[in-house]
Amino acid sequence: MWERFVDLSPAVQTLLATLFTWGMTAAGAGLVFTAKKVKQRVMDGMLAFAGGVMIAASFWSLLEPAIEMAESGPLPSWVPAAVGFMAGGFFLWGVDKLLPHLHPALSQTGSRTKKRGAEGLHPQSYRRSTLLVLAITLHNIPEGFAIGVAFGTMALTGDRSQLVGAVTLAIGMGLQNFPEGTAVSMPLRREGMSRGKAFWYGQLSGFVEPVSALLGLGLVSMIEPLLPYALAFAAGAMIFVVAEEVIPGSQEHGNKDLSAIWLMIGFTVMMVLDVAFG
Repeated sequence: MWERFVDLSPAVQTLLATLFTWGMTAAGAGLVFTAKKVKQRVMDGMLAFAGGVMIAASFWSLLEPAIEMAESGPLPSWVPAAVGFMAGGFFLWGVDKLLPHLHPALSQTGSRTKKRGAEGLHPQSYRRSTLLVLAITLHNIPEGFAIGVAFGTMALTGDRSQLVGAVTLAIGMGLQNFPEGTAVSMPLRREGMSRGKAFWYGQLSGFVEPVSALLGLGLVSMIEPLLPYALAFAAGAMIFVVAEEVIPGSQEHGNKDLSAIWLMIGFTVMMVLDVAFG
């Protein structure tokens, strides 16, 4: 099966990889059919695990390759990585401010939601469910882009060993998409939405990943000299999501030690996947 996957075009590989990540989002959302309630400690642990996976993937699958590629360029190798990384973070910061949304963890605690409310422009014109789906969708845009960039890098360099890194990145993103799907569907169900509709919105938040991945793949093929910047940009966007959304969301219910341990476990799992198979 692996040999067949290797022989596919980069576009098909990217599409299949992100269909997997989308499927994991749907699987997480599908818990709404089998469980009345997921314990908060479990949710916090899953979210922290996702954060650890994203941090590790940001370095080993994105930043490290960006630095290696920049070594043959005219600038010091750290310049593209630093510039791209900060640009990705500031881009997500701007998106976070301009698009109205609710933080996914806040949807589970009414008092905190009322305190902070929605961010962005004219949030009163959006239904709560729309804001919640948008919060998770914001997470998935840089993740899909990162996967597309990783597969695009392999296509441009012709280095088949980088294909393993791209697949590993997709696996890591899929692992952390599972709790995100649950983080959408379960709160919507508790608010009175039907199970089918809650599942629909939960899996829908992952639809953007195949789209953004193909966009990342296409941009890489057009801007080869900027490839190190693109990889670092994706890493910066992911780290912003972890720092602004994932870690605070996993700790706001008081499970700080649990969240810290599971973040380290997620980091370790992704590190082992990247180093052992990358």
